[in-house]
Amino acid sequence: MDVRNFNEKTGGDKLSSGLYNGFDRETAILDSADPSQSLEEMLKEATDLQSHRSFSSGRLELRSDENESPFQHHVPISSPAATPNSLSDKNKSYNQTNSYTNQLDTRQAMPSINGTQQVVQGIEAGAKIDALKKWTVSTYKYTKQMVSEKMGRRARTVDTELEKHIQALRETQLRYANLLKLSKQLTSQFSNLLVTQKLLGEALTDLSIKSPDLQDEFNQNAELQKIVSKSGDTLLSALNFFTENLQTLSGKTIDDTIMTIRDYESARIEYDAYRTDLEAYEAQGQSFKTEEARKEFYIQRDKFESLRNNLQIKMKFLEENKVKVMRKQLLILHNAQAAYFSGNKEELEKTMKEFHIRVMSKGEGTSFLETH
Repeated sequence: MDVRNFNEKTGGDKLSSGLYNGFDRETAILDSADPSQSLEEMLKEATDLQSHRSFSSGRLELRSDENESPFQHHVPISSPAATPNSLSDKNKSYNQTNSYTNQLDTRQAMPSINGTQQVVQGIEAGAKIDALKKWTVSTYKYTKQMVSEKMGRRARTVDTELEKHIQALRETQLRYANLLKLSKQLTSQFSNLLVTQKLLGEALTDLSIKSPDLQDEFNQNAELQKIVSKSGDTLLSALNFFTENLQTLSGKTIDDTIMTIRDYESARIEYDAYRTDLEAYEAQGQSFKTEEARKEFYIQRDKFESLRNNLQIKMKFLEENKVKVMRKQLLILHNAQAAYFSGNKEELEKTMKEFHIRVMSKGEGTSFLETH
């Protein structure tokens, strides 16, 4: 028997056909045959070699790029003399191998997703670091400028007209705060007076019952205290109304403008700090640093001018609103007290209706402004 016929019977051409089921190529059985051997020896050696391959070379290991895998699968390689069912077994093994390979590819794709997330996190961290650097530089410049101004080493930008209005507003805030404090004290003390008047009226009524000889006198004084205390409740409502509106004007409207003044002053210090740096770079003739400083200076200048315009508008509206509110509140305070102390009950009630002031009921508790 020649070698060609032997290959046809034993399937040697199949093993020498390159890749087998997608794995590395197996060496042909007769490739290493010695020409000096006889045909019988070659047949015996080929049979032994084929039997050995069927037994020991039928295990294939799947490994990742790192030569490690959490799973292995044994795929039997059938011999040329396999049974008719060997083809279906090979297809089944091939499908299982592809399934594990797809799982391995999926696991290997996960690090790329994690890598993308790490890149995004790195970009966000870099942006935060840049923001921190800018904040640090700005804070340093601000502190240096403020200390230098207090020590008289640096000049400051001054708007004479605006500074005059700011100073006047600060003084107005102090005066209105004092007025609010006194108004609260008056309201609290008048409320205590009404409580005492009511207790006095109850005591006089009790004595009128137990003292027949002075019954008429006690009843007259008891009725007077009731009338006065009732009118006092009306005046107390007017005082509460005045105090609440004064609290809004002093504690919210004026305070909001004061906060804008603080922002304006901070922007002014930063503006002067960048202006001083720009002047220093221009004097030194450093063109690159001068250009960078000029850009930052323009940004601070726009911010400073915007806050200054905003402050001027707010102060104008505040002055108009303050005059309008206080004119009404002072009129209420005057008319209510004048009607009360003159004993003109009708005029007092008219004042309350004119300004839509609600009179507190008998069992209604005092407000926060009355107790503080």
